Amino acid sequence: MQQFIVDAFTDRLFAGNQAAVCLPDAPLPDALMLQIARENNFSETAFLVPEADGWRLRWFTPAAEIDLCGHATLAAAYVILRIIEPHRDAVTFRTRSGNLYITRENGAFAMEFPAYTLHPAAVTPQMCEAIGADVQEAYLDRDLLLVLSHAADVRALHPDAEKLTALEGLLTAVTAPADSPEFDCVSRVFAPKAGIAEDPVTGSAHCMIAPYWAKRLGKLEIAAFQASERTGILRCTDCGSRVRIAGDAVLFSSGKLSL
Repeated sequence: MQQFIVDAFTDRLFAGNQAAVCLPDAPLPDALMLQIARENNFSETAFLVPEADGWRLRWFTPAAEIDLCGHATLAAAYVILRIIEPHRDAVTFRTRSGNLYITRENGAFAMEFPAYTLHPAAVTPQMCEAIGADVQEAYLDRDLLLVLSHAADVRALHPDAEKLTALEGLLTAVTAPADSPEFDCVSRVFAPKAGIAEDPVTGSAHCMIAPYWAKRLGKLEIAAFQASERTGILRCTDCGSRVRIAGDAVLFSSGKLSL
C-alpha cells in the first residue's frame, strides 16, 4: 500500500503539520487503520479509497477516528492533484462531514468546510487553570474556543493536559489578536482527548476561529497564524455556513507499507 508523508499549511519542509496519506486498493478494517495511525504517530493519518466519481476520505488520530481534519485533507488533496491525477485542478472527497471540494489555485489548495457555530460559553476558573492564562471569552461547538487578550499570552501557554481533558469540546483552541500586521489572529490548538498534546496546524479548528475573527473584525478574509513550534499559515474566508481555507503543502516522503 502506498503511503505519502506531507507537510501541510506550509511552503517549506519541516514546518506546518505532518500527515500520512495512505492509498489502499480497497477499504481497510477500522482496527487496521487505527493501528497504522498509531504506528505513524502523526496527529492524523488519512486513508483514501477511489470511488466511481471521487474518493472516500477518512481520518484517524493515534487514538480514534475523527469526523473532520483540515491539514490531512490538504495533504490528501496534494497527493491526488500533484501526484496521482496531476492533470486535474479539483477533487471531491466523500467524508463523515459530507462532500469536501478542494481546488488547486495559484500553486496552493483551497478547501471549504462546514462552519462551526459560536455558542457563547461561560468563562470558568477551570478554563483559566487548564491553560494557565486569563480567558476573556469562550465559545463551544465541536471544539472549545478560548479568547485571550494578547498574542504573547497565546505563545507562552503551557497548558495542563489533564485539566484540558476535563473541559468540554474535542479540541481546545486558544486565540488572540495578531501581533504582526501580516496576520489577523494568532492561535494554538491542544487535543489531549484525541491523543495529541498540541496540534501543529489545525484546519478544522479554524472553522470556529475564522468566523469568530470575521465577526469581531468586520471582515470576511482572515489571515491566521498558528503559533506551534512548527508554525503554519491559513488563509481563511468566512462564507456564512462554510469556511474556505487555503494553504500550501510540501511532500516529505513516499513509500510502501509492508502489510
